[in-house]
Amino acid sequence: MATHGPLVLIVDDEKDLRQLLDFNLKQAGYRTQQAAGGREALERVEREPPDIILLDLNLPDVPGTEVCAQLKADPETGAIPVIMLTARGSESDRIAGFELGADDYVAKPFSVRELVLRLDVLRRRLLDRSTPGTERVLSAGPIEVDLDAFIVRAGGQEVTLALLEFRLLTFLLEANGRVRTREELLSHVWRYPRDSASRTVDTHVKRLRAKLGAAGDLIETVRSVGYRIRPPQ
Repeated sequence: MATHGPLVLIVDDEKDLRQLLDFNLKQAGYRTQQAAGGREALERVEREPPDIILLDLNLPDVPGTEVCAQLKADPETGAIPVIMLTARGSESDRIAGFELGADDYVAKPFSVRELVLRLDVLRRRLLDRSTPGTERVLSAGPIEVDLDAFIVRAGGQEVTLALLEFRLLTFLLEANGRVRTREELLSHVWRYPRDSASRTVDTHVKRLRAKLGAAGDLIETVRSVGYRIRPPQ
């Protein structure tokens, strides 16, 4: 069994579920820590920031939504991928989670095998940050994205993005100036059905623009359609 894999913090007040996830993640090569509540989770993150967080929304003390909001608002922890676990599986609940900055959302009851596969996707991204290889870079004016190192720069300064923000920016850059419709963004970035009605795209674009500073002005709104990266003058 691997002992040096990514560290996953499992945050859930159900002891049996924590132990089930703990066992299966260790079998899959992850290291794990557990927290039974939101306050304990925040303390553990402060002591040893994990690589990925599995976060239940219905916690007995600090709600999972508040835990996620605090983590995403802190530059030291904002880039840690968060997968939300919840018994509430409606579209409005998923949207609320994504708007807080969560990177994925799994409704209970869920397949442990599927959850491990989702973690493996995040794991490959984490490995890409430290594995040398052929450099793949996307750019537009002052914006530069190193796909292998998972690094974003705006005007030469490194910018910390959450995983969804990174995927959003990458998908826009890959269009080479063409418009990405809201339906395409929901499908490819959030993996929502194309007919979903959501303002989460607008919320994340606003957040992405703010993080990119002046370079964020290159993200152009195409009214009633979607967004594109405007070719720099």
